[in-house]
Amino acid sequence: QVQLVESGGGSVQTGDSLSLSCSASGRNIIRTHLGWVRQAPGKEREWVASVHWDEVSTYYADSVKGRFTISRDNAKKTVSLQMNSLKPEDTAVYTCAASVALLTPRHPTEFSSWGQGTQVTVSS
Repeated sequence: QVQLVESGGGSVQTGDSLSLSCSASGRNIIRTHLGWVRQAPGKEREWVASVHWDEVSTYYADSVKGRFTISRDNAKKTVSLQMNSLKPEDTAVYTCAASVALLTPRHPTEFSSWGQGTQVTVSS
């Protein structure tokens, strides 16, 4: 079982940047894929980004590609999400998630462990 605890988040204005961080603990974290999923009010969960346990391979949803950067540090057991050029449509609860599956997850249903989530609000 993997435990995930997010930090960061908050309220910003359009065009601003924000960074989220997630601390991971549990068995075999360095062989666990990590990612971020978000959910806006009244909408379904949306996959945002994932990083392979190799710390190199990263994947992004089209909606954030070029603006968000995911990274992980296996030594520190953390995964981060740097969000630039934020838009009002990025407003959501962002949740750190983990997967022990073979392939790096690219859909919310492919994750098996979840953090508690942190709110990101972008005002125009």
